[in-house]
Amino acid sequence: MTISSSLNAGVAGLNAHATKLATISDNIANSSTFGYKRATADFQNVVIGGVAGAGGYSAGGVRTTTHRIIDQNGPLVSTSNPLDIAIGGRGMLPVTQEVYADENPGDRPLMMTTTGSFRADSDGVLKTESGLVLLGWPADANGNVGTYPRDTAAGLEPVVINANQTAANPTTAVNLGVNLPASETAPGGPATPIPLSVEYFGNLGTSETLDFTFTPTGTPNEWTMVISDSALVGAPGGNVVGEYTLMFDNSRADGGLLSSVTVASGGAYDGATGTLELTVAGGPLDLTIGRVGDPNGMTQLSDSFAPVSITKNGSPVGNLSAVQIDENGYVQATYDTGFVRTIYQVPLVDVPNPNGLMSMSNQAYQVSTGSGSFFMWDAGDGPTGEVIGFAREGSTTDVAGELTSLIQTQRAYSSNAKVIQTVDEMLQETTNIKR
Repeated sequence: MTISSSLNAGVAGLNAHATKLATISDNIANSSTFGYKRATADFQNVVIGGVAGAGGYSAGGVRTTTHRIIDQNGPLVSTSNPLDIAIGGRGMLPVTQEVYADENPGDRPLMMTTTGSFRADSDGVLKTESGLVLLGWPADANGNVGTYPRDTAAGLEPVVINANQTAANPTTAVNLGVNLPASETAPGGPATPIPLSVEYFGNLGTSETLDFTFTPTGTPNEWTMVISDSALVGAPGGNVVGEYTLMFDNSRADGGLLSSVTVASGGAYDGATGTLELTVAGGPLDLTIGRVGDPNGMTQLSDSFAPVSITKNGSPVGNLSAVQIDENGYVQATYDTGFVRTIYQVPLVDVPNPNGLMSMSNQAYQVSTGSGSFFMWDAGDGPTGEVIGFAREGSTTDVAGELTSLIQTQRAYSSNAKVIQTVDEMLQETTNIKR
């Protein structure tokens, strides 16, 4: 009987709107949850015997499907923690549960989240209060991240920050800007050697010195530059690492600028970059003296010796003072000497269908057959957005919209209950006819 189908449709309506009420209540409850993705309930009608022109009609009712809108981004909320991380666009952070952090990479389940407030625990492992551990690719001692597979989590490791770590940054390049006195090379000049010391930092963070001696050769506008390394004092071959003859121009157009560099001993002179390739105690070191005719390099002008500009890279041993993540996903450690080194790279995980991911507790997700297989990108490459530190992603719940849906759902539920009540009364009337 069609009256029975009305009863079934009313019951289906109650179940459907109860499901919708569950999603609304979940959304409102998580309106302040960082990274929460709004859940929705969609209704589809069910048709039974829908033949055009049929004399009778059977109500099929309604059925529901629920899903989470994971690809919708919430608003960004600024914080004071540099390792509060959000994503500006598509992509997710690779994480795992704390209980699996010590497992072999191949056995560790990969999870994803769009935001997290990460802090180091007693072992230095970065994790959230809910136990999600941040994963990344480790960098070597020089801050370089190797090549890792992008379609598997085998290369990912828990990001560990040792607060007591120290590091040194060896000097590998020195820029020497010096003015030599032209009067010293004039005929009858005193030809007095001019010393200059420049500090550099060795591989172990020790302070070493490059000692320069500039001596006029007796030929106008020509100097001999001898470079010694303090770290090689007492070495069998002596501590001289280079000897060069510098000739300066005296023309009106290029007066005082380098005109040629002749190598007597030591590394070669690269005319394209104006660099001498020295070999000091700790390894190779590039000394830039300027290209031929370069006004920013070494000069010979007037009658005074002046170190105009001497710069170098490297730093002494420093203690870790801060850690933060940049927009490309590189975790940067900053030391109190000003040295900054990359220690990890956090890739962004993307799947073809984010809404098909399996939802887990604590705003985490796992790959499913509906989402497709994952791929890990460098942040900002491909479809992914940038990594944003000092920020959290807010909930995607619109409280005003949910309250409106709540009222509509309540009325619809009451209406379906009224249908069941009416059917019950009609069935009672049918029973009374028999009596």
